[in-house]
Formats: sequence, structure tokens, C-alpha cells
Amino acid sequence: MSQTPIRRRAAIAGAAALLATARAALPRGAFAQGSTTPEVRKATLGYIALTDSAPLIVAKEKGFFAKHGMPDVEVSKQASWGATRDNLVLGGERGGIDGAHILTPMPYLMHTGRIVQNNQPVPMAILARLNTNGQAISVAKKHQSLGARLDAAPLRSALTSESKVAMTFRGGTHDLWIRYWLAAAGIDPDKDVQTIVVPPPQMVANMRVGIMDAFCVGEPWNAQLVNQNLGYSALVTGELWQDHPEKSFALRADFVARHPNATEALTAAVIEAARWCDTPANHAELAAILGRRAWFNVPPADILGRTQGVIDYGDGRRVTNANIAMKYWRDHASYPFRSHELWFLTEDIRWGVLPEDLDTAKLIGEVNREDIWRAAAARAGVPNAEMPSGTSRGRETFFDGKVFDPVAPRAYLDSLAIKKLGSA
Repeated sequence: MSQTPIRRRAAIAGAAALLATARAALPRGAFAQGSTTPEVRKATLGYIALTDSAPLIVAKEKGFFAKHGMPDVEVSKQASWGATRDNLVLGGERGGIDGAHILTPMPYLMHTGRIVQNNQPVPMAILARLNTNGQAISVAKKHQSLGARLDAAPLRSALTSESKVAMTFRGGTHDLWIRYWLAAAGIDPDKDVQTIVVPPPQMVANMRVGIMDAFCVGEPWNAQLVNQNLGYSALVTGELWQDHPEKSFALRADFVARHPNATEALTAAVIEAARWCDTPANHAELAAILGRRAWFNVPPADILGRTQGVIDYGDGRRVTNANIAMKYWRDHASYPFRSHELWFLTEDIRWGVLPEDLDTAKLIGEVNREDIWRAAAARAGVPNAEMPSGTSRGRETFFDGKVFDPVAPRAYLDSLAIKKLGSA
């Protein structure tokens, strides 16, 4: 088992002390006490041009932030996940952002200082999940005849140590999906190929110039690749893991501590927007909103099909299946299950992003604020019947038959043939 360096342990301890102070000032019951009027009217929230940012954009466009007392919320486009991180480090009061549409592992990597300059932790809080499903793994047109789909094994004859497969951020969701897919076929993503980072909006352009063999990203970029006849979708990630968690809505922990009512208001607005986004009658309008120049600047047709569960893979397959399409609310898509956070941490341990001796329960307890989600859902008028009964979704089964049991994450880790432990 690897040991966390002393300076990093000290930094994490400092972050924990800061968070403890913040929580002492903000007891768990504080959301039910006194006035619920937001302490501020504004927050600055980042987003990347990905369809799963929709709840933040819709909350702004449809007035849900204003409805909950925060009319001056700004939803600000970020160039990359690295830019999202850097602006969160700055914070809204210093010209950065207060929160974001974010890859679910990133708040944990920031909270522990793993991806922050000088390993200085930035305490974070996850308030809601923004979606499940809705990503894809795309393969270059030149490899289409090999027929790689859920099973990546047909690519083995074409890939070399110089081949490039892209994802959007080391240790993030897209990194984990493409690593899982390759490793399940016996392809080591650290030895048999080069795994590179490309910002989501740049994926298609990089495939066009022949830089990459495959990539994993959210929509609408996989659909756009197909529409431009540059490649095909080997799979959509709902096939890799049905109803898998994806992006989250997260805020800096100091914003949560200083502005508990505003935090609840923001989360309630995002929940209402998620319910709106998941209403089929709204899908055409949703695609039109996201496609606008101010948001994604892409044809709505690149968004609409997969939003409706109509998937043209680009290799002759075409299916309609709402169960593997992006979900914003259905099947508890908005609730941040702690069992899902544990899977992400376990996979980042698997690939050497986090140390094996990480106290995952403690870390999840600090970052995951599902209690705020429940208070916000009540504020948004969500019926009790639509609230999950617990913080775990239980055992999860993947396309290759592997099972993640949140009560035994080490057994899952031990069952995986390809991994890179102990380098964090």
C-alpha cells in the first residue's frame, strides 16, 4: 500500500480543519431553521459545452435561479476542465467561479489537493448529480471495418504504443470509461496506447486531422463526429454501465458555509431544471437552447437525436432506447449516491491517481452533501415518492460481468486484471 507524502497529509489535514470550522458554523439542521432567503443574489457557475450541462443552462434560461431568489446567477463557459479547476481555485470573489458543472471525481481531486498547484487542497462540496448516461466512445473512420463495439478487442491489431486515445481530464469520468473499455479487452491504457487529454469541444477537430484513434467524451461531440462522417460510436456509455453517474453540480465549500440558503436555492433551481430537461415534450426546445451561439454554437440536430434516445452509431446501427440515453431526473439521476462516489474513487485508486490507503469513507463524508440535495428537493416541491430511500444504489454490474459492491470495493479492485496501483 502506498503512503501519502507527509506534506500532502498536512495539506489534507489543513483542508479538513477548514471544512470542520465551516461545518461548525453550518450545522446539518441549519437549512430547516429561520429564513430561507438567499444571502446573496448572485453566484458564478462554470460549464463546459456538453449536453449534460443542460440543468445549469436551463435554470438560467427558464428563470429557475430567479424563482429561488438568485436572479443574478451567471453561467460562464469554460474552455476546458483544467480551466474549470483553475477558476474554482480562484473563486467567484477573485474573478473565478463559485461552482460548476463538473466531472464527478474532480471535486474529490481538488479537495485532496491532487490536481491543485502545490498540492494545496481546495475544499469542495457536491450538491447534485447532473445526469446519468449520455457519453460515448468514438473510433476513427479508418478503424471502422475492424468492428470494435462494446468489445474493444478488434482494435488490438491496429493499436500500437504510438496510437492516441483521448479523454478530457486525467482521473475524470471520460478517462475512466475509456480505460475500463480498453482494459476489459486486454488493452493496457498505460502501456499499449497513449492516453491524451483533449478539451471536449476540440475532439472532433482533432479527429478530423487524424491525430486520434479513439476518444471518449460527452455529447454532442460524438453525434457531431458521426454527422460529419469522421468516425463512429463504438458504444454509448449506458451500454458499458446502465444508468452510470456522470457529471455533478459542485460548489466551493466556503461558499456553502457562508451562504447556506443560497446553496439550497441554487440546488433547488438545478433540480427543477433537471426535471424540465427530462420531460420529452421539452427535448426539442432543449436542443434549440443548447445549440445557440451563446451556449454551444452547434446545430440543434447534433443534440436532439441522442437526447431523445435515438442513436445513430455511424456504422450502420441505429437504435431508439431511452434507457441508455442521458437522464437528468428519471431513476434518481439527480441524486448524488455515495456508493457512486466510492466507485469513482476506487477506479482512481485502480489507475494510480489516488493512493491505496485513502480513507474513502471520510473523504466522501466531507465532499458529498446529499443532505443539502434532500433539503433542496423539498424546497423544489419534489414528492417524497421521488426521493431515494438511502445513500447507496447497491451492487452495480458492468457490461463485462464485473460487479462493484460498495460494501466490498477491494474485492472489485482485486477482480480487475489490468490496473496501476501505488503510483499516487
